[in-house]
Amino acid sequence: MVNLRSPSLDMLRDELPLQQGSLALSQHHRTGLVLVDVINGFCTVGAGNLAPIEPNRQISQMVEESVRLARGFCDRKWPVLAFLDSHHPDKPEHPYPPHCLIGTDESNLVPSLQWLEKEPNVVIRRKDCIDGFVGSFEEDGSNVFVDWVKTNGIEVFFDFLIESLGVVKILVAGICTDICVFDFVASTLSAKNRGFLSSLKDVVVYSGGCATFDFPASVARNIKGAIAHPQELMHHVGLYMAKGRGAKVVQEVSFGPVEKP
Repeated sequence: MVNLRSPSLDMLRDELPLQQGSLALSQHHRTGLVLVDVINGFCTVGAGNLAPIEPNRQISQMVEESVRLARGFCDRKWPVLAFLDSHHPDKPEHPYPPHCLIGTDESNLVPSLQWLEKEPNVVIRRKDCIDGFVGSFEEDGSNVFVDWVKTNGIEVFFDFLIESLGVVKILVAGICTDICVFDFVASTLSAKNRGFLSSLKDVVVYSGGCATFDFPASVARNIKGAIAHPQELMHHVGLYMAKGRGAKVVQEVSFGPVEKP
């Protein structure tokens, strides 16, 4: 793993500075949580071709924060959508080796999140491609994610006016920061800009709730055709690119108290 104080990372942060804010969640602002691929095949040690080969601090933190966010949203009955990477054996995903095949434990939520499958406010979407937005299209042309944004809402009070339009903000967490998370965020922002998601105002990426994999140059250079992927550097690049596309990036997410009906 790249050292957090490495000269390369320090230089990258100097050249590509990333200003991060904070997000305080409240029932007065309709927010939906999107979890991207917090599954065994990417997060559980030894679970598959793209799983970590040893415990990884960044990935472990991402899982812990995803669980915290999911608990907070479910306690408040707020909408949650979880993407699960699930591939068919006869449809490879170049350039990656076979991974997260449908029907295998690789494509299932990590153990600490499997309770989500029984929560009434949660939508589970198995996708067969990197981009969850694209992977949400059905054969009839409808889109599960777009419908989720439009139909799941919390009533919000604007002085004496009550509106119930749908989710106006999504909070995104998951793996990999620069691949599946970024592709989903970029597509969602493009759809928002084109007016396909008229109620959606903000796409927020939580840096502490995201992670990517580690494949340092020292290892990649000894493998023919391999492309280095230093974890901390690519995590930063993914967040920076998401912000460049129009997402908000936050380093802290907090909840207000659970309000009784």
